Amino acid sequence: MSAGGNGSLIWQRFRLFNTINDSRFEDLDGKHWKSIVYRDFSAGLITAMTAIPMAMGFAIAMGMRPEQGIIAGAMACAVGRTWGGSKYQVYGPTAAFIPIIFAVMQKYDHGFLILGSIIAGLILMVMGLTGSGAIARRVPNSIVVGFTVGIGLTIAATNLFDVFGIKTAAPPGNLFMKLKGVVENIGEMSWVALAIGLGTFALTKGLLKVSIFIPAPLIAVGLATMATATFWAGEGLTLIKTKFGSIPNNFFVFTPPKIPEFTAEATTDLAILIFSIVFVSGVESLLCSSMADRMAGNRRTPFNPDKEFWGQGLVQIITPLINGFPCTGALARTATSIKAGAVTPLAGYFKAVLKLGMAYFLAHWLEMVPMACIGGILLWVASNMINFKEIRHVLATTKFDSALMIYTALMVPLTDFLTGVLSALVLYFVLKRFFLTEPTEDEGKASA
Repeated sequence: MSAGGNGSLIWQRFRLFNTINDSRFEDLDGKHWKSIVYRDFSAGLITAMTAIPMAMGFAIAMGMRPEQGIIAGAMACAVGRTWGGSKYQVYGPTAAFIPIIFAVMQKYDHGFLILGSIIAGLILMVMGLTGSGAIARRVPNSIVVGFTVGIGLTIAATNLFDVFGIKTAAPPGNLFMKLKGVVENIGEMSWVALAIGLGTFALTKGLLKVSIFIPAPLIAVGLATMATATFWAGEGLTLIKTKFGSIPNNFFVFTPPKIPEFTAEATTDLAILIFSIVFVSGVESLLCSSMADRMAGNRRTPFNPDKEFWGQGLVQIITPLINGFPCTGALARTATSIKAGAVTPLAGYFKAVLKLGMAYFLAHWLEMVPMACIGGILLWVASNMINFKEIRHVLATTKFDSALMIYTALMVPLTDFLTGVLSALVLYFVLKRFFLTEPTEDEGKASA
């Protein structure tokens, strides 16, 4: 294609990427708009309730302050839902960024992190304009399903300590390390915490079987908090305040980037930081978008990977500048939003506004929510991420795809997101010529 043709295509993408009211809102029609807005509001409210303690926990694990997790999750969702390419995706802090950001904060400061994030954001935006998002179409369904199962297992294992009421901090590491930690500390188990965790899980799942319009997790949170504050008040249950401290409300603080002294070490560290942010935010967000379309049963406009890169770039530029840090598509919160009934990007806007509003006005009550209840909600999310229908579909295709799905599902929780997904992709592109004689379903769609 000529330079003029490339320039015209880039300009068309630029205009599309900055069209706010696009096809992502196609379900918000004149006939059903009231019920859709209600579903989006309910999903946003429920996601905001679960996102606050998660965001604070991620921030603390990254070496940041708790309020930075709250503002990062809210701003990332607002920016991502405005310029991103997915109808359903919820943006916020994710576990894949924890080791990256923690290492930076231990060695440098927030200004250094912001500088790397801004540069990474610009790279992502250029990748979107040049059509690099097409690489997402080459990721086979088997890896997406395996990745989703692996994240579900990780979420479940990570929250077992809270569900069992174990006060000892969960050990870092893989699935085996977390399960070993539960076994070693099982003597600390609280039967009351276990009842709250499993009760929250069962109540949420049961109410949503009655109707998806019922804000089941919110009802479960309210009942669990009420019970903890009354007849279980003397049981010594771990609350959000106990684990994360008070929820502050001084959110909006402009934090500019800081240019370091460009030594060889600082330059190398900056380059690694930029590459890590681009890779994690790009790949995780695209896989999350693909998972979201499948989980929501989206049969209309699919996610746009190029537009998603553009939106991800703006998330990495804007969010850190307002006292936040790099964020991406969040699997647990996206799954929560979809299962709570989200239909359009309005759910993301509601989540962002309600998250800040609740954190500001209801901080005292939010601090009283028992962590066992939050663990129960996340167990429900994890159970919904393991879709047996999709697993059976992959198992019915080829042995290679089946093996790839199982490998990814195991490697993600046994190692980490980067190792699991990257090694699965390498195996796929190296070995597919020997095991596949025709394009996979996803590749066939991409070439059509």
